[in-house]
Amino acid sequence: MSINKLAGLEPAAVFHYFEEICAIPHGSGNTNQISDYLVRFAQEHGIRYVQDELNNVLMFQEGTCGMEDHAPVILQGHMDMVCEKDADCPIDMDTQGLDVDHDGTCVFAHGTTLGGDNGIAVAYCLALMADKTIPHPPLEIIITVDEETGMEGAAGVDLSGLKGRTMINLDSEDEGIFTVSCAGGARATLTLPVERKPVYGPCVKLTVDGLRGGHSGVEIHKNLANANKVMANLLLRIVRIMPFSIISISGGSKDNAIPRSCQAKLVLLGHQAERINEIVEQLQQELRDYYDEPDLVIYGDNVDAMGGHALSVEQTRTLIALLINIPDGAQKWLDYEAQMVQTSLNMGVVKLEENGFKMTFSVRSCVNQDKRDLLDMLKRTAEKYDAVYSESGDYPAWEYKEESHLRSVMVQTFERMYGKKPEVVAIHAGLECGLISEKLQGLDCVSIGPDMQDIHTSRERLDIASTKRTWEFLLEVLKAL
Repeated sequence: MSINKLAGLEPAAVFHYFEEICAIPHGSGNTNQISDYLVRFAQEHGIRYVQDELNNVLMFQEGTCGMEDHAPVILQGHMDMVCEKDADCPIDMDTQGLDVDHDGTCVFAHGTTLGGDNGIAVAYCLALMADKTIPHPPLEIIITVDEETGMEGAAGVDLSGLKGRTMINLDSEDEGIFTVSCAGGARATLTLPVERKPVYGPCVKLTVDGLRGGHSGVEIHKNLANANKVMANLLLRIVRIMPFSIISISGGSKDNAIPRSCQAKLVLLGHQAERINEIVEQLQQELRDYYDEPDLVIYGDNVDAMGGHALSVEQTRTLIALLINIPDGAQKWLDYEAQMVQTSLNMGVVKLEENGFKMTFSVRSCVNQDKRDLLDMLKRTAEKYDAVYSESGDYPAWEYKEESHLRSVMVQTFERMYGKKPEVVAIHAGLECGLISEKLQGLDCVSIGPDMQDIHTSRERLDIASTKRTWEFLLEVLKAL
């Protein structure tokens, strides 16, 4: 795999460190190497640091000449990325770096997610600390782990040694949009106990594929199909005309990524197998007409087998009922016309394992009680079907601060630099600002970042020019604080 493909891009230091980060496997739950890389950086540059048992890394740098006595400013991002890749991509994202490239406009990775969310934040911080000529107040850097799987790093990090109460979070994906509030969230898992027995009959493999996918927070309001719910609809239509038993079902890979594909293998017990193609074609057309999913495909393949170890017909119906009866997508709106979501859930992963059918959900809301109500609904549903319920990664909403010196400085700086006002928003995606605000009472915080598209998918793109402008803006804000 070639290196230095980003050489020549500006800002040079930022893209240098970003490419180094991309060369290190750093998916959620696999952060030992990237955490140790940050420690080596701190040691090589004489920067005081703390690395905790979770792999979170804190770094502390004194203010530059004339700014030593200014109040510290916190810069914050996360080191882990969502690992998604195309089916034909040979890269093992657990052990190999990314094949990073650019087309003069955007940086991307061949066949995989890029991890601009949130590697670019880490690159900004490293480039800033490495350059002793850049004016800035004392800096306190927080680089957390496992943000993408429930913000476990932010939940567990000890921030008692920090003095700053002004924080710039660098985990946003739209230049010129200042995020000042976000939804809270949690992950919920339902596991339906199952038993497999030998079942005989012709086998069919069903596939839902070609969906756009995307981030279950920032893109949940878009007119996107969820592959797991599409499969549920397909199975329901089939079971209405013939009995069958499920051998396997698997869809999605992350609770916070809208699933792009789902596969199921069935043993048919009826005598109307020829009708499956008719059902598939009709459903595919209906969904293409309804959703913004031009590449959606549904198809069935006969499998050269006569039966297999499968669920009973009764358990198959229970599984389908679970898939159908649990809602998905936006549930409440702050402003429907503005496409501002208040509460949502994403059926991110479904998988029939050896002893249980597991469903994993990402639940979000900017109203903590709404989030709790949605989690309680999932728990009641689990109890109704004798399934096991669990939840993890609960994090609070980040509430809007009426008076914000940081926001005022950033808005004024943006207007001076670009001659227009930035957009100040609340978002439905989760940010670590809520958890950190709980630890640092009175925290004044704004989240920014350069333009990125299709994060959490292999189509992810990081805009080069926007990365440069955001860097220049960040440096101007630091000079003004």
